[in-house]
Amino acid sequence: EVQSWTTATKRSLWQKVKAQLGMSFLVVVFWCCRRLYNCLAQLLKWWSSYLQRKFIKNLSVSPEVDLLGYCAREWKGDTKQAQHMREAYEDLFWRYHIKYLRQVRRDNYCVLRAVLFQIFSQGIPFPSWMKERDILKLPEKLLYSQGCNWIQQYSFGPERYTGPNAFGKLRKCMEALKTNWTEISSVKDHEERGNMCNTLFSDESKEHKLYEAIKFIMLYEVVEAYEQMKNREERVPNLFSRLLARDSSSDPLSFMMNHLNAVGDSGRLEQTEMFLLGYLLEVRIRVYRLHKFNPEEFQVNYPDEYQREWHEISLLTEDDRYYHIPV
Repeated sequence: EVQSWTTATKRSLWQKVKAQLGMSFLVVVFWCCRRLYNCLAQLLKWWSSYLQRKFIKNLSVSPEVDLLGYCAREWKGDTKQAQHMREAYEDLFWRYHIKYLRQVRRDNYCVLRAVLFQIFSQGIPFPSWMKERDILKLPEKLLYSQGCNWIQQYSFGPERYTGPNAFGKLRKCMEALKTNWTEISSVKDHEERGNMCNTLFSDESKEHKLYEAIKFIMLYEVVEAYEQMKNREERVPNLFSRLLARDSSSDPLSFMMNHLNAVGDSGRLEQTEMFLLGYLLEVRIRVYRLHKFNPEEFQVNYPDEYQREWHEISLLTEDDRYYHIPV
């Protein structure tokens, strides 16, 4: 009986020990799983944050920020200039109902980037003259039909590329402009179109091709206007007379060498060229010049002569050098 009782007691104790060991094992497994889950969650959160930071860093047109909040951060202090800028931003907010701002990367493509981004994001279609002509053939026409061999001296922004391969490189730029403009403008959903723009304007090599294509179209139209003025075939818009009246751009070659070649590298579009830009793209570019707040130059349209059916886009600048997008 004693032996039987001892055996039963040992068995009972062993069962209790096994039960406790089993519970302890489950607790340890649960704790390990929880730690692993927390580690994976932290890792996923870090990776997501890293990708987001990298995407935003590469994005050349930043997401919308509060207009007055941006002003408060950028223009602190009691200097006369800071007070002037705060007044200009408040006027934009209350009188023109501009609530947000999209910052544009500050480089020498700035104005071209701000204009093209709005054209694409709003789904503005090709200008009427581009629908009638194949823009892919413009480099070939300029080189062979009009004999402008000097386009071999065309410079591609920061690449400073010149030489006999300029023709082929220009054609690739024109293809990039036509393809992206056609694809994005055909999308009706505003959100989807915005995502496509964000993808495009976060790829530096692709967007630079767009700007070089626009620069070449400007050059091409100046060549045509110059020939018409020289042969007195027909009246050209006043903006061409204004542009070619400058000593530094009295003909297409000097316009390219002294102005266009510098854009994207050491210079940017001047206000005279912005008249031409709006005319070619058939958009009215309304610019709020904050440093000119109060005088008549505060709000300027490029070009000043435009068709009523043209779309309108808006820019704001604090110094006539760099531009942002008001929303």
